[in-house]
Amino acid sequence: MLTIFKKEINTFFSSLIGYIVVGVFLAIMGLVMFVFPDTSLLNFNYATLDQLFDIAPMVFAFLIPAVTMRSFAEENQTGTIELLATRPLTDLQIVLGKYFASLALVVFALLPTLLYYLTVYQLGNPKGNLDSGAIMGSYIGLIFLAGAFTAIGVFASSLTNNQIVGFILATFLCFIFHWGFLFFSRLPVFVGRVDDVVQMIGIDYHYTSISRGVIDTRDVIYFISLTAIFVAMTVTSLERRKW
Repeated sequence: MLTIFKKEINTFFSSLIGYIVVGVFLAIMGLVMFVFPDTSLLNFNYATLDQLFDIAPMVFAFLIPAVTMRSFAEENQTGTIELLATRPLTDLQIVLGKYFASLALVVFALLPTLLYYLTVYQLGNPKGNLDSGAIMGSYIGLIFLAGAFTAIGVFASSLTNNQIVGFILATFLCFIFHWGFLFFSRLPVFVGRVDDVVQMIGIDYHYTSISRGVIDTRDVIYFISLTAIFVAMTVTSLERRKW
């Protein structure tokens, strides 16, 4: 698994993929945080990073599929997936190696945003007047969200040999699992507490909960379970070549 992980990381940073991903993410976040007047923290009367955590899921829904779309689609297209399968690695190790490499790139893109925290910390009046606990919880929520979206993206890539199709499918699945169930719960057919249950199936419900700064075991279990399900589905997808 470590061999696959290193290979994928080298691929990301030996080409423009890694740099473009990090650059685009930071550019969008910078515009939202400091340039656009409706969201610029310089126009707020209190210290907060809510803008970052509100817009990040939407950016991730497009950015992470762009990272993962080549994971298996390129291998399937070039036929190197069969060569990869001849190595002394299980399908699970192959999937986890690619999964953790993609997740590492996304987490790496998040690290520079800590400068935003330091900026808001310095701008607070008095200095340091912000809810650090909620911000820490939101960052943890973002990492869990990135983990779930990455698992979805890798699964989508394993279903096709076309990277564009993998990107579109992954973006669609990310949208459905993050916002789709929230919209479904508002349909008139769901009455009583059924709408709450439908909301709890979606990612947004649990991401919002963690973003409040309270790490609930139920939210953690949800993200881990969702990630594990899509990893398992990716392994099953790879096993199709043996059927």
